[in-house]
Amino acid sequence: MKDSALLVVDMLYDFIDGSLACQQAPEAVAATVDYIGRHKGPILWIQDHHPANHSSFAEFGGPWPPHCVQGTHGADIHEALQPFVNEDLCFFKGEDPATEQYSGFEGKNAAGQSLAEVLELLEIERVLVCGIATEFCVRNTAEDLMKAGFKVSVLKDCLAYVDAEGHKKALEEMASEGIRLI
Repeated sequence: MKDSALLVVDMLYDFIDGSLACQQAPEAVAATVDYIGRHKGPILWIQDHHPANHSSFAEFGGPWPPHCVQGTHGADIHEALQPFVNEDLCFFKGEDPATEQYSGFEGKNAAGQSLAEVLELLEIERVLVCGIATEFCVRNTAEDLMKAGFKVSVLKDCLAYVDAEGHKKALEEMASEGIRLI
């Protein structure tokens, strides 16, 4: 389907087995690799990409331990997904130390293009979203895509989460907002 893209959100080591390791993360990575084998359209990547002094870190008043710090292994996309990564289709968020960005919709690629700009250039109408964490970055990204007019589906088997109850609630709320769960 030419008008369909897969968007992989924050499948980064710190969220898989690092400082903010999420529940079901290894399973989500494996399910995403399996899904990619069947996906025919472009694959885009969202990456949390913080400076070491980011305001979301507990030592600077935020709620989280340091994670996805630029230049560290924790900020890298999992090795099982690396063969599918196109650097031009990687969008970085959270680079401003004073601003929290859960939504990948706010990210920019190395050329300074937004996710929306690239999706438009690729003539994408439908975005399939997977990644980590359901309650935060996945949900915010999916909602922003929908608000921008894209048809959005979330791949339930390709998600990891901070808290099981939060994951369940986020899925229910996304479904009630018109985001398709598949």
